[in-house]
Amino acid sequence: MIMDCCPECAAPVSAQDRFCEACGRNLRVRRTPVGGPDSPAATRCACGGTEFDRDAFCTRCGLARGGGRDRVEFTLPGVAGVSDRGRRRRRNEDSMAFGRVRGRGVAAVVCDGVASSERAEQASQTAVDTALDVLLTAMQSGGDAERSTADAVVAADAAVARLARPEAPELAPSCTYVSVVATEDSATVGWVGDSRAYLVAQAGAACLTSDDTWAAQLVAQGVLTEEEALTDRRAHVLSRWLGADSGTDAPRTVTFRVEVSGLLVLCSDGLWNYLPEPEDLLEVLPRGVTPVEVARELVEVALKSGGHDNVTVVVVQLRGGHGA
Repeated sequence: MIMDCCPECAAPVSAQDRFCEACGRNLRVRRTPVGGPDSPAATRCACGGTEFDRDAFCTRCGLARGGGRDRVEFTLPGVAGVSDRGRRRRRNEDSMAFGRVRGRGVAAVVCDGVASSERAEQASQTAVDTALDVLLTAMQSGGDAERSTADAVVAADAAVARLARPEAPELAPSCTYVSVVATEDSATVGWVGDSRAYLVAQAGAACLTSDDTWAAQLVAQGVLTEEEALTDRRAHVLSRWLGADSGTDAPRTVTFRVEVSGLLVLCSDGLWNYLPEPEDLLEVLPRGVTPVEVARELVEVALKSGGHDNVTVVVVQLRGGHGA
């Protein structure tokens, strides 16, 4: 029985094939392209305008039409992501990467480049590509998800650290990190920094991560209340990150059993700044639509709320024992 066609060369393949006989592609693994998904020319200017003249300049503000990383989308069965520059930033320094191993599950990574560092977009893209390679390789061999998550962070941290220029250590590229490895019956989330993961199920929503920021640490220590932390100047100062001098040797992780169907939402702070509580996310989350439609809607919520930062959302479908 014909299952599909090879995504590389379009040759017919069957459900039993591990490799395409025509081009040799590994059919068990499908993933976002290394370097990030291709992006068409932007349909929206940073100012919010949607009309461009024949020379690709916005008729509303006069800025040149964006492209490249400004807006990217990618979809695989059961997982999809959208990343947008937002309305105020000059470039998109977020990155996403995800893939699935047939019969094993899904792995996804979101990284947010630290704006005060140089080549932040290169840092985040290097981190997601490096980490995803580790996660998918471990998934193919049946490796432990918590171990592979730790290995992925160590590898990504080292890869980003190598981007630093010795003559400018204070500007060393850096980024935050959040990932998930989801199988039919369990999911492992790992993180460094303030990118987040939310679990959304029929019973409600929950944030699975806790921010690695100075303000969050002060709240945990009882020095600040949550209300005080929201207005503190240190609210978004990172206490952990990936890159040179990070001191990061392992992520924080949480593993849980997937007993009911739901969604896992990975995002940068460009989304959760507008929807900080799980209940906020639950209120705007569309129901009964595909993961890519969920991701698009959440990104749109951030843009309509001001779009002050880059915003990236990856949505993973959890099937609760019905197949990953």
